[in-house]
Amino acid sequence: MQLTGIHALIEIIVQLLFVWLAFSAIQGLHPERFFKRPPRTLPLAIVLCATALGYLCASFFLNIFNAIGNLQYLVR
Repeated sequence: MQLTGIHALIEIIVQLLFVWLAFSAIQGLHPERFFKRPPRTLPLAIVLCATALGYLCASFFLNIFNAIGNLQYLVR
């Protein structure tokens, strides 16, 4: 049980970290400069895109680390 809780906490932290990184990267692109009049919903679109991109990246890295951890069963 303890190990499951630690695993869940690590997943939450990694997910939030990657969403924050994606948000920072999108903000660095300054998407508002691509519009003459940026739409009012542009901040919401940035947050949604950052959430989607962060989730995809975090899932990829968590799956890679899980696969690496499971390689020990190949040797045994």
